Amino acid sequence: MAYNKARAEKEWLEWKNKEETQLRELGVDEDTIQFLHTYDWEMFKADRNYRQRHINIGTIPEIVSEDSSTTPRSVEDFLDNIEDERLYRLLREVDSQTLQMLFLKSLGYTAKEIEQRLGMPESMVHNRISRLRKKYKKDL
Repeated sequence: MAYNKARAEKEWLEWKNKEETQLRELGVDEDTIQFLHTYDWEMFKADRNYRQRHINIGTIPEIVSEDSSTTPRSVEDFLDNIEDERLYRLLREVDSQTLQMLFLKSLGYTAKEIEQRLGMPESMVHNRISRLRKKYKKDL
């Protein structure tokens, strides 16, 4: 499921209001409560930013079959292990650099490591995966 920014913020505000009510009942001064609120808000924003930008390969249906006991050693092996036919057709249409990027991502490489390995900017890695995800969802 995709990250819902508005819902996450609403849940955070509800949680924070409950926490601040409890802190006031315990006699914590307002400066400390405000400091905690600001700190927690910055942590929430950092987490939200991570969740929005983090590429979770699981948002595209499981790419490698679960019964596969071996890790794919090449892009071809990677494609052969895709069970979802729509996803397979979509990936057959993309360029070889994007396939290589997805293969590395499925092996657990970060966008930064893929950038260093393939020589493409980290933002390009994020953008290509995002576009593929949107294209896949659009075809549903």
